[in-house]
Amino acid sequence: MGERHTTLLLSSCFKDRFLFLLVSILLLLALQPFLVGFVGLSKLLNIFLSAVLISAVYAVSMKKQTAIVGFLLAVPMFLGMWSHQFVSMPRLHLLSLAFGILFLGYIVIHILGYIFCAEQISRDVIYGALVVYLLLGILWSFSYTLLEGLQPGSFNIPVGQTGEMRELFFYYSFITLTTLGYGDITPLSAPANSLSLLEAVVGQLYLAVLVARLVGVHIAQAMDNKSDP
Repeated sequence: MGERHTTLLLSSCFKDRFLFLLVSILLLLALQPFLVGFVGLSKLLNIFLSAVLISAVYAVSMKKQTAIVGFLLAVPMFLGMWSHQFVSMPRLHLLSLAFGILFLGYIVIHILGYIFCAEQISRDVIYGALVVYLLLGILWSFSYTLLEGLQPGSFNIPVGQTGEMRELFFYYSFITLTTLGYGDITPLSAPANSLSLLEAVVGQLYLAVLVARLVGVHIAQAMDNKSDP
């Protein structure tokens, strides 16, 4: 009885857990363009990014081991991100980006496991599917920023573009993920070309496979409902 009560309590606590992460990411993407370049307010961008980190750990923390690994990967990124606001330490910044890529990849894998193992389509499954797509864009933006830091000149960035590399590559990542491709920022090096191509392919494959999976689960769910007396 006690074990069942604990299970119900955990399920209640983690209900719609992906919704918090989805809202955090949407706020980050929506407010980022208006915060870039403002002294003091630019730190608010890090606050929203920190909220994304915390929400991501919470989203996969139903298992203690998963939460611990996610936390250990998030801490170096968190510390590097905030220290960059006060002191210029390029190597520490690049290291935090590397941990950010590992952290986001870890979160994406666990959420994908939840989505593709789900036997019913719920709000949480839909929120999780949206979150993965947005996290893929953020993950690749970190990858582009890291590549440009390690190999300056990997991308052609127009003179008129202002802002930090992180903000510019947020923009570039999402227009690549959606295959919109305005062509204002372009890859120049072989690694940059490969990363951009891979993101575009993964973005399209994810949508195709996700839709197929959700439709399949919906059909199976409908057939089960019809077979019930």
